[in-house]
Amino acid sequence: MFDKNEVARERGVAELKAPGAVSKTLNAAWVRPVLFLLFIVVAWDLTIRLFRIPPYQIPAPGDVLVVLWTDWPELLRQAWPTTYATICGFLLSAVFGIPVAMLIAGSKTVESYIYPLLVFSQSVPKIAIAPLFVVWFGFGIIPKVISAFLLGFFPVVVSAVQGFKSVDPDMVDLARAMQGSRFKVFCAVNLPHAMPAIFSGLKVSVTLAVVGAVVGEFVGSNSGIGYVLQRSIGTFDLPTMFAALVILALLGVVLFWIVDRIERFVIPWHVSQRDDFLFAA
Repeated sequence: MFDKNEVARERGVAELKAPGAVSKTLNAAWVRPVLFLLFIVVAWDLTIRLFRIPPYQIPAPGDVLVVLWTDWPELLRQAWPTTYATICGFLLSAVFGIPVAMLIAGSKTVESYIYPLLVFSQSVPKIAIAPLFVVWFGFGIIPKVISAFLLGFFPVVVSAVQGFKSVDPDMVDLARAMQGSRFKVFCAVNLPHAMPAIFSGLKVSVTLAVVGAVVGEFVGSNSGIGYVLQRSIGTFDLPTMFAALVILALLGVVLFWIVDRIERFVIPWHVSQRDDFLFAA
């Protein structure tokens, strides 16, 4: 025979755990942006209905969803060139940006020559020089990769320089006093200390690389999400244009998430990885 008091006690414990599980789910990091996104979509739809905004100015969310559903294969096919150019430009910015930052942080002479030029280069609008890449390299993938590289390069350099310069000199002196070679000291002290700043720059870089790839597609391309945007603007097809913007936003979020996962794998010891934040597991 089952004890009725025991059964009631277990049922009470289960009822207490259920609200806790629901509260934990609602407080999950990925739920909050999804709920806020739903709020924005609902507010968007209500605003169009209340103020009777015509479709040729702002499309309804339902029209954008219809385009995403019906034209998904075409949008996915067009997203691949943009993704490829973004990834290539981002990888180039990391491959070249981190060594340049090491040189700038390690030498006052190099910093005095290169750093001002880097700052000056950011004053030049990339959309203004992107047509030159088309003239020099044609209408292929190279102009888009270069545009993505140029936008992603500067954040990597600035963040990495800050990271390398913030290393405690006493730690470096201690490592050298223990007969450590310059390379070993760099690998054991400088690089680990700078990794959080480097990954901060990489996160900014990967999102800007998406913008750079689209800029390259604007000035000369017959494929990619930038081409879809340009074609949609020319025909006033606003639902397709907004659908392309959604694809670009998703691309940026996914690439940011990948860099964040890599950061958690490379520097799990850092304090920024001990607390729950965006995309926390």
